Amino acid sequence: MENKKESRKSYSALDIAGKVLKRAAAIPDTDSGELISNMKLQKLLYYLQGFHLAYFGKPLFEEEIEAWMYGPAVPSVYEHFKGYRNKGIEYTDDVISLSEEEEALFDEVYRIYGVYSAIGLMEMTHKETPWRTTPTGTGNAISKKVLASFFKKRLK
Repeated sequence: MENKKESRKSYSALDIAGKVLKRAAAIPDTDSGELISNMKLQKLLYYLQGFHLAYFGKPLFEEEIEAWMYGPAVPSVYEHFKGYRNKGIEYTDDVISLSEEEEALFDEVYRIYGVYSAIGLMEMTHKETPWRTTPTGTGNAISKKVLASFFKKRLK
């Protein structure tokens, strides 16, 4: 993917979560057989943020991603959807429009990581530098600089 760095603005993590849920409703997750749970949503937000930082040099959303026991999490999104527990989250409105290049990156990240189960994504994130090098616990943010550096190595 050629790096043109055309990102218009940053969104809230809840805006991006809505976009993930809309995509999940449009493209059923037939490989893992599960709906998007809060845990899976958290991990997809982590990958979307990481690749956005690496590709565009700025965050997709402003909220911090914290290193929780079960992997990266965005507290505000977790709180918003915690009532679903491990059940699939119903589609919410997607009111944002990404730039053409942001949309292409979003699609590619979702295509690659959306097929994994929540547990599979958790296991993957636990092996990655951003989560491993950040002390786990509420309030311990994963550095955006560390995310950008780690995901730059994964861009093709």
